[in-house]
Amino acid sequence: MSLPDIKSSRKLAVEPLKQCSVVQLNVGGQMYTTTQSTLRKFPNSKLADMFSAPHKLLKDAEGRCFIDRDGTHFSAILEYLRSEEVPTKNLLEVHKEAVYYNIKPLVKILEESPQFFGEKVGRQQFLSHVRNYHENLEVLIRVGKAEAMASRYSTIIICVLKTEDDLARCNDAMASLDVRKESIVSFGPWNAQASVVDLLDCIQMDIEAKGYKTLGDAIGAKACEDKKMIEK
Repeated sequence: MSLPDIKSSRKLAVEPLKQCSVVQLNVGGQMYTTTQSTLRKFPNSKLADMFSAPHKLLKDAEGRCFIDRDGTHFSAILEYLRSEEVPTKNLLEVHKEAVYYNIKPLVKILEESPQFFGEKVGRQQFLSHVRNYHENLEVLIRVGKAEAMASRYSTIIICVLKTEDDLARCNDAMASLDVRKESIVSFGPWNAQASVVDLLDCIQMDIEAKGYKTLGDAIGAKACEDKKMIEK
């Protein structure tokens, strides 16, 4: 056998080892360890594209491959690549990551799951019945940021009005509190079966999705709730 043939056979023997080499990942500050073959499981995904030429990837100070993206839910992505295990928690967040990394089989599975339908489709249908929901959410965040300028957190009163009749109850409750009008944000009314608690859960979820932390305490009447919004 000639020398060039020997080199060729050695190259073929080494290539599978490269495919299965261990990869240290830094995804937005979250550290993960996996193999190159796992990351390239779906040929048309963004991860497959990234690790088809890993020498072009950014490296952190420790030499780990760096992906400049929040790595909180990357573990669910990685688990699916390893074993095709479908996540059961944080479906909206995992779906967002699956779309970003273009892992189409996982995107399809999540979108067809009952949990995703309830969180995404059902929730959005409910909020479409709440008058000026998104506008009031922006007002809430803007007021909260202004209130938090001199401290770590702000206290905002959220007045939830399921019906027009709740307005008088909310006004009576507000009159008994020593708060400024600027610290009160109202939501509602709406024509749907969802409860006040359901709407408050939606408000909290959407605030936290924008990077803020929340704490909440009931203050008496069902139509009124107190929320503390804390800067992240």
